[in-house]
Amino acid sequence: MSQSSRRTFLSDSFFLAALTAASTGQSAPVFATPRTPKRFADKVRMAVIGVNGRGKAHMESYLSNPKSEVVAICDVDLSEAEAAAAIVEKKSGKRPKIFQDLRKVYEDKEIDAVSCALPIHWHSLAGIWAMQAGKDAYIEKPVSHNVSEGRRLSDAMVRYNKICQTGTQSRSSKAIKEAMEYIHSGKIGTVELARGLCYKPRKSIGIKPDSVAPDNLNYDIWLGPAPKRPFNANRFHYEWHWNWDYGAGDLGNQGIHQMDICRWALNKKTLPNNVQSVGGRFSYIDQGETPNTVVSTFDYGDQTLVFEVRGLNTPAYQNVSIGNIIYGSEGYVVFSSDYGTVLAFDKAGNQVQQFKGGGDHWGNFIKCVMSRNVGDLNAPIVEGHLSSALCHLGNISLRLGEPASPAANITGLLATNKHGQEAVTRYREHLSANAVDITKAMGRSGRTINIDAKREGIIGDAEASLMLTRPYRASFAVPAKL
Repeated sequence: MSQSSRRTFLSDSFFLAALTAASTGQSAPVFATPRTPKRFADKVRMAVIGVNGRGKAHMESYLSNPKSEVVAICDVDLSEAEAAAAIVEKKSGKRPKIFQDLRKVYEDKEIDAVSCALPIHWHSLAGIWAMQAGKDAYIEKPVSHNVSEGRRLSDAMVRYNKICQTGTQSRSSKAIKEAMEYIHSGKIGTVELARGLCYKPRKSIGIKPDSVAPDNLNYDIWLGPAPKRPFNANRFHYEWHWNWDYGAGDLGNQGIHQMDICRWALNKKTLPNNVQSVGGRFSYIDQGETPNTVVSTFDYGDQTLVFEVRGLNTPAYQNVSIGNIIYGSEGYVVFSSDYGTVLAFDKAGNQVQQFKGGGDHWGNFIKCVMSRNVGDLNAPIVEGHLSSALCHLGNISLRLGEPASPAANITGLLATNKHGQEAVTRYREHLSANAVDITKAMGRSGRTINIDAKREGIIGDAEASLMLTRPYRASFAVPAKL
């Protein structure tokens, strides 16, 4: 066996062992698994799961669609569920059922499909359980908490013959779809670089003590697949994004939208060859774990994807704060946070094309649920998996990196990729502009992660391979096999 093959084998062995251990203690699915698709003559009966934040937009969309009705609300916080149910009743004239445990939703035969807006650590399991129960599913982004469970969620859509949409609504934007056709048809020449930007200032979350969970909250279900630990408000509503047990930082929060646009523009249907990140959580004194400043570089061989997260104050880059810039040999295309407008420019910076128009992402899901035509989905779950996996790989690189000041010398992919180098230079300038002493402040210089794109595995790095999945709590394990 060659040394290279041995390293790959060892990484595979560690990953498979981790996957087996992660699923220890899981019980067999308790849901029926009908494979014969049902056709809808009237309305799709929806349950919205998770209504504290993004779930309210889900609910409003289904209430306004004549082809759907909200028949159930589920939230581990009963006060949130009751408030949402009151809105549904006021707007539809019908009071929906209220659930605190999503497993009870899946047992209800009167529910056709679910729409999940949950903490990230719940997304894959919620989607898999739904499809095992014979229900179609709309899953918010990112669709997974780690690479492996995202692939299992994607496989479940095929295994159970269900409709499963990713919540990256840019995929339904008329402007963005037309801009992608423009790029892919060669109108800006050969595309070399896709840049994603998440310049979104965030405040420190401070420090709060552990406490008793609110009486109206089923905290055990909220934890779900994650490790059991005391309740803390800084790990609960929204602030869970900044804790590794539940979130993925802004790379996987806001950033997943722009990551998806990057990969779409590059027309890549696989993971990259390798990735490296640098960054840290600078200037904050708080309980957050995820970085507020990151540069991640993804090497696809002939193309590069560079992603930048900035949570401290920062000016826009080429007039973009949250968005994308796609660079070709003959011009470039700019996507802003307004998903209804995209601009194309020539090499000299002259605007040559404008794309306009939005879309109804939830409406696309309902249409496909009724037609059973998977090919009409604008964001099938596999697209969400691939883009979510990029976020996770970027985070793995950073988390396994060595403590280092931002000014420290960088080795690996970022030392050889010109686009990554340029972004790191601006990263240092950005931190200095925010009064961060880049020679003394400590962040991380990420490890270069080499990837077997076909297998969606990591080459020659057993420690990184373990992070492709996670240990799961008993009764909340993402199935190792479907």
